[in-house]
Amino acid sequence: MKRFAACLFVLCATSWAQQPEPISYRFDDVKRTVTVANAKEKRRVDKGAAAVSGEKVETGWFSYALIGADHYRAKFEVYGSTAVVLAGGTPGVILSVERGRIHAIFDKITGNEPRIVKTPGALLAVRGTQYSINVETSGATTLDVFEGTVEVQSPLRPDPFFVHAGQESSFSRREPPMSREMPKGRTPDGRTRGEEGQRQQTPDGAHHGDHGGPGAGQPPMQPPPGQGGGGKPPHP
Repeated sequence: MKRFAACLFVLCATSWAQQPEPISYRFDDVKRTVTVANAKEKRRVDKGAAAVSGEKVETGWFSYALIGADHYRAKFEVYGSTAVVLAGGTPGVILSVERGRIHAIFDKITGNEPRIVKTPGALLAVRGTQYSINVETSGATTLDVFEGTVEVQSPLRPDPFFVHAGQESSFSRREPPMSREMPKGRTPDGRTRGEEGQRQQTPDGAHHGDHGGPGAGQPPMQPPPGQGGGGKPPHP
């Protein structure tokens, strides 16, 4: 009995030691309807509100939230009809996107602490960069990189795959990441300036100009040259 109790104590202590430290988040801006939910409650938040890892954030139609994670020197613009989970439970992940569009902004930092955003089909690892993600309800994801380089870690592509500034990548749970030149005039909120910004009506009624999906008539996805389509790794 004493041996069982000792083993139970060690197991509990080990489990407790492996629990990650909670990450604090702050809402630097909120427009219209933004809610935060956890196992106990669902609440509406305003500018200046706080949240912690494990909570789910949802924005209503035409709503917006700017979320800061000071420890990781990161900010996330969360656009309308989007659902994200703060941290998400996977080691190193500070935001998990379930659906919708975000714009991620990371300051350059030193050290090897991971800063990862999770999508349904891949993990996105960065140092200092800016990029946007659009996740459809099917899990299909489009990544646009505006500054720096993003490493896309997909179980469907064992080799490192890097997407650089000015490039766009698409992937899903069933499709490995591929990249091509980002449409000219693309903005973080998914719109495109100029002629390419005209809305492209799809059969299901969605407008690519609103959601950031690739416009009609774009060339097929192609892997970037070098390292099996991965390009060169980002510099710290």
